[in-house]
Amino acid sequence: MLTVKKLSVAYCDTPVFNNLSVHFNAGKITGIIGPNGAGKSTLIKAILGLIHPKSGSSALDGHSMATVKKKVAYVEQRKDLDLSFPINVYDLVLTGSYGKLGLFKTPGKSERVACDAALEQVKMTDFANRQIGNLSGGQLQRVFVARAILQQAEIVVLDEPFVGIDVESERAIMAILKQWRDEQKTIIVIHHDLNKVYDYFDELVIMNHGIIDFGPTQEVYNSKNISKAFSDDLSSVLFQEVN
Repeated sequence: MLTVKKLSVAYCDTPVFNNLSVHFNAGKITGIIGPNGAGKSTLIKAILGLIHPKSGSSALDGHSMATVKKKVAYVEQRKDLDLSFPINVYDLVLTGSYGKLGLFKTPGKSERVACDAALEQVKMTDFANRQIGNLSGGQLQRVFVARAILQQAEIVVLDEPFVGIDVESERAIMAILKQWRDEQKTIIVIHHDLNKVYDYFDELVIMNHGIIDFGPTQEVYNSKNISKAFSDDLSSVLFQEVN
């Protein structure tokens, strides 16, 4: 279990959230939803140690996140990536093997075989030599999923992976996420399309500068919580459609 206790984060002394506590279960796909600016990406970055919280802690099965970094695969939003970086698809996916190789070691035959298999799994073999800036949104997300496959992480975190991608890529990524769930990995997805919440997530974190609610999707995705996190108007539209 990934546990977050009393986490507080601020930017330039402006609080994003205070004393936030939540947990993420293995063998579940957990969605994080909330309005723009609610602190979703900030929460993930604080958990992973990419930004420094004012207080609080995150741990995987009682171990500090700083000591288990090799067990985590993180896929950022497309807008945060430097797509001009001179690296092709194959070499990017191969970086997923670096964490387990150790210092001064380079990928060998077994890592390259695994890289080929990962590219095949996400149907990106034909793009192996393409520079990453020349990929569509869906293609790029599939490449990062392939890197996570190679990494063999216990925790996989994806920040808005379905923004601006094609339906085929979205289905392919969800199929792999469900496979990882069945392998008892911890899957965390920041998500924006509220119409797909029931279909995609076993558990849900609803937030807006703090936790509104979290737990099994069927229990926490309701009109009351969506009103608190978003608005009464959005809640009435969503749950009129559901009912």
